[in-house]
Amino acid sequence: MHKKAKIVAIANQKGGVGKTTTAINLSAALSAKKKHTLLVDSDPQGNASSGVGVKVKKTSLHLYHAFSSNCTVNDIVARSSVDKLDVIPSNIDLVAAEIEMINFEHREFRLKNILDPLLPLYDYIVIDCPPSLGLLTLNALTAANSVLIPMQCEYFAMEGLAQLVHTIRSVKKSFNPQLFVEGLVLTMFDKRNRLTHQVADEIKNHFKEQLFETVIPRNVRLSESPSHGQSIFDYDIQSSGAAAYLSLAKEFLKKQG
Repeated sequence: MHKKAKIVAIANQKGGVGKTTTAINLSAALSAKKKHTLLVDSDPQGNASSGVGVKVKKTSLHLYHAFSSNCTVNDIVARSSVDKLDVIPSNIDLVAAEIEMINFEHREFRLKNILDPLLPLYDYIVIDCPPSLGLLTLNALTAANSVLIPMQCEYFAMEGLAQLVHTIRSVKKSFNPQLFVEGLVLTMFDKRNRLTHQVADEIKNHFKEQLFETVIPRNVRLSESPSHGQSIFDYDIQSSGAAAYLSLAKEFLKKQG
């Protein structure tokens, strides 16, 4: 029996919550655990691509070209700087895909159809969603088996969550009945900050069952690594950030049974 990749969307319409950092380093950690992984950069900012060493300006084919049917998906898969990790890169052109798709029939299924031929080639496909609930995120949620939600422990953390959960429910109802929430992961955790603990406690109370035990700390090395085109494991394997993402990958894999 052929394996079929599990697709996980990393989503939160709030920017700056560690979404791309989580997409990069969870993918890299899964690869380190000998899982063939594909990172799909579905954010026009292209930070996940450059964060794993893909020189976006020098890459001629991006996710946009697959959306606009200008090439096949195999043409756009690139090697990353991480062993066993491939990437579908993205750049600012992807903004146009969102506009062009408005006129397409079955536009919510474009990404699902793009990724379908790749399912037998990977164990996991991780999609980095843009920080909005537009058509690109809708496509990611329609293509995915599950959603992993990074949440920063700050005052307004819960605010956007209700909206995201509502969107996930709508997608489940209309396009993707199998979709479920893989879990929430607390990011940028500053243990010296009292508010951080209060917010973490509030999230735990609301989402006890769905919260990953692993907490991602606020860590300078983690925020530096993408600008060097490296995952945290290549940049500083000794850092608390690297330990946290390895632990998250372990916990994630354990959930897969």
